[in-house]
Amino acid sequence: MFVNPLQPWPWQRWHSAWRRWSLWTLLVVLVVAMLIIMVWLAGRYEASQVQDKLDRDTAQAVVEIRAGLNRNLQDMQAVNALHATPEEWSVRVAEMLQVRRELLRIEWRDAHMRILRAAQSPYRSVDWEDASREESFSNAIAACSNAKRTSSPAYSPSYFQLLNDSTGAELMEVCLPQLEAGQLKGFMVGTYSLHNILQTQLSKSLTQSQEVSFTEPDGTRLALVGAAWRGSRVFTSQQLLDLPGNTMVLRMDSWHRAPSVFPNVLTALVTGMAIALVSVLIVLVRDNRRRLRAERDLGDALAFRKAMEDSLITGLRARDLQGRISYVNPAFCAMVGFSAEELLGQSFAPYWPPELAEEYVKRQAKRLAGAIPAAREGHESVFMRKDGTRFPVLIFEAPLINAQGQQTGWMSAFVDITEQRRMEELSRASQERLQATARLATVGEMASLLSHELTQPLMAMSSYANGSLNMLQNDGDLRLLDADTLRQRLQDLQSAMQRIAFQADRAGKVIKSVRDFVRRRSRAHESITAQELLDAVLPLVRLQASKSGVLLDISIEPRLPPVLCDVTMIEQVLLNLARNAMQAMENMAPGLRKLSISAQWDESASRVAFSVMDQGSGIPPEVAEQLFTPFFTTKHEGMGLGLSMCRTVLEQHGGELRYRSNIPHGTVFTFSLPVQND
Repeated sequence: MFVNPLQPWPWQRWHSAWRRWSLWTLLVVLVVAMLIIMVWLAGRYEASQVQDKLDRDTAQAVVEIRAGLNRNLQDMQAVNALHATPEEWSVRVAEMLQVRRELLRIEWRDAHMRILRAAQSPYRSVDWEDASREESFSNAIAACSNAKRTSSPAYSPSYFQLLNDSTGAELMEVCLPQLEAGQLKGFMVGTYSLHNILQTQLSKSLTQSQEVSFTEPDGTRLALVGAAWRGSRVFTSQQLLDLPGNTMVLRMDSWHRAPSVFPNVLTALVTGMAIALVSVLIVLVRDNRRRLRAERDLGDALAFRKAMEDSLITGLRARDLQGRISYVNPAFCAMVGFSAEELLGQSFAPYWPPELAEEYVKRQAKRLAGAIPAAREGHESVFMRKDGTRFPVLIFEAPLINAQGQQTGWMSAFVDITEQRRMEELSRASQERLQATARLATVGEMASLLSHELTQPLMAMSSYANGSLNMLQNDGDLRLLDADTLRQRLQDLQSAMQRIAFQADRAGKVIKSVRDFVRRRSRAHESITAQELLDAVLPLVRLQASKSGVLLDISIEPRLPPVLCDVTMIEQVLLNLARNAMQAMENMAPGLRKLSISAQWDESASRVAFSVMDQGSGIPPEVAEQLFTPFFTTKHEGMGLGLSMCRTVLEQHGGELRYRSNIPHGTVFTFSLPVQND
């Protein structure tokens, strides 16, 4: 038999055909597998989308229910049973039940769980006897026990209750404690219908397409709303509704038909892959450009930061949460004399002085534990350079937060305050020299004050002595006087001698007070009434008033508390102000000269206020600018220290000397003194 050598052998043809068909078969298998995988993936994707939407709806439903229950708690708290009458409580609760249909009943109970007031929902009522509601096995009792223990609202487990229409419902109690000043005064107890909660708190779109129910953890359904159409596949999602004292499961069921697969999956797959490939290339190009741009910007930022850190004179140091040094800038290295390699990774700083190391370790431990808050004003410390020299530093610390908002350590800024301390020492030395100079100047001030303040007591002593001499000269021979007249003369002379002795003692006190005033020492303050202060200076004031033709008016508010002051100096202030007031009225007609001295209670400052009012010509504006300037005076014989001294004395008593114009003419000087505390 002839065989053409160019023709393939049968086994070769068979092998070639097998290879071709096997390739097509493999291709078909791959396409079919791809189609099946695509159908399966599409179904999985669509099912996952449905399940994800159902999970989101279930989570949203839990949020809505919890928000509704919280609103009800706020409304029950707003009723405020502790500050409302039973009638007001009933009106407010009725308005609340009119709006909140999920609530079937609200009770007002006292601290012993006795029902004080109760209100039923107008939509669906339940017959409860108050006696049975107060028994120890009641669900309200259990909820209120939890609320009392936690001082916060608590819910009871759900329970089944028969209603008036021969049906039943699953109910739940909520108890809200009523606290006043931290003490339990009563409870507000509300009864929920689980079915009504689902109806009122969920949006209609959820219940129209899904079946929503409350279930127990074991799957027992407690309440159900919604009517979903049936399909080929059911999807279920469950979320815990965790309430204080009760935990329920919100279950949502949804039915869905079989996933639909679009036609020509292979074409769509190839097209999608091509589009995806082009998109990936475009995204890669854009990402590469952005990455290069970000790297360039990051390099510029790092260079800028490095230049900024190198130019700082403030030392910077970063530590991690374990206390190890993770960063120091050149200024800090120059400050302590150690290089960055010697400091990085160290938890025990080599720049701590050995005698203070233990204290610094304890402070660092407190800082890392968060016991010491970050202080913006900073705190002082002492560091040691590498050569052993100590220097003071001011430290500012703040938490080191990363890009995710988490604290990774502490950032500290250090300022070398050696030069500042040196300048403070120079300033302190200069201040001491100035104080020494001021003490020398005070010697002259004391001499001037003594001459000014002693003038009035000496003039009073001279007046009493001259009056006594005139009395003796006018009486002639005392032996010719009868016994009564002679006794009266002796009493007058005795009174004059007592006043001379009083003024001499007063002069001594003035010298002591002025000396203490110049030394700037705290003088002993005494408790004295306003009446006693005025009585001490009234004899001298009346004497000068009678000579000047001034009408004197004294007004003291009754039952004023005692004041605490340096009696001698305050008497001198009153006398100076009275004398200045009478001298200001010398040019006025005799009938218009009136001096008013008053003392009254100042409610705004809780002090006793004194005022000295004249009807003189007033104070011109050019004089008012220098009124309290030392050595400034408008009198020919004056020294210009009276008002300056008065103001200084009152400032040392925590007050100030003020003046204002008197209507229609004149001036009013006022000041206040602190009262004696019990």
